[in-house]
Amino acid sequence: MAIRYEKEDHVVTIMIDRYDKRNALDVEHSQGLIAAWKAFDADPDAWVAIVTGVQDAFCAGGDLAVMGRIAEELRTTGASPTRDALRDPDGGSPTLKGIDIYKPIIAAVNGLCIAGGMELLGGTDIRIASSSAYFQIAEPRRGLIAGGGTTSRLPRQLTWPAAMELLLLANRVDAERAETLGLVNLVVPPEDLMDTARRIAQEITRSAPLAIQGTKKSALLGLQAGSLAEAFAIEDQVYGEVFATRDATEGTAAFLEKREPTWKGN
Repeated sequence: MAIRYEKEDHVVTIMIDRYDKRNALDVEHSQGLIAAWKAFDADPDAWVAIVTGVQDAFCAGGDLAVMGRIAEELRTTGASPTRDALRDPDGGSPTLKGIDIYKPIIAAVNGLCIAGGMELLGGTDIRIASSSAYFQIAEPRRGLIAGGGTTSRLPRQLTWPAAMELLLLANRVDAERAETLGLVNLVVPPEDLMDTARRIAQEITRSAPLAIQGTKKSALLGLQAGSLAEAFAIEDQVYGEVFATRDATEGTAAFLEKREPTWKGN
């Protein structure tokens, strides 16, 4: 199976399964990952996603044979059917560039996370790394640029010096260094990785799903706003949308009645 997709208790696990290529993405796996993201986003019963890879690899990025073909197509013709095949018809990529999902996504980085794996990581919200994981923006070492979202996201997500260290040196960094730079939230022993990711996912599901989605939506769109005033306007709009839900009524009632809320997602 190219991309494994499982759901349990509102939590979806998306697993890249191509270990012979260290979970690198060719056309088949890119399209499979896009389909998984769309399935997660469209399912009202799916509240949180965990993305990971099989064995000791998170994602080695784009398959270099495919990347080489894209480079040759662009050099000789200025267009690349192969690159187009890696995306959906609307231009969305498997690394969540061009795909807006307001549900929370957790990365469980179980091993190597390089090139396009880093681009996928940049599209996630909470990141847990195995102590054996390592990270690298390797594209410049191959004469390429990290164009799946990394050069745009990383300077917004980290401090400028930290982002430039990763982007320009193109060196591997271990999990401890990644945590110091702010690239990941937490480093745990390999045997604890998935349990930790699931625990965090379940903790998120204690809150109302539309409130969580509204929170992420407001944060993301606020970052894209041209001014703080525009960000406040977005926040006010999302605030009104969430407060008008039945779950908002349920949450306040449950608190006053000293009981656990029952979320309906509407």
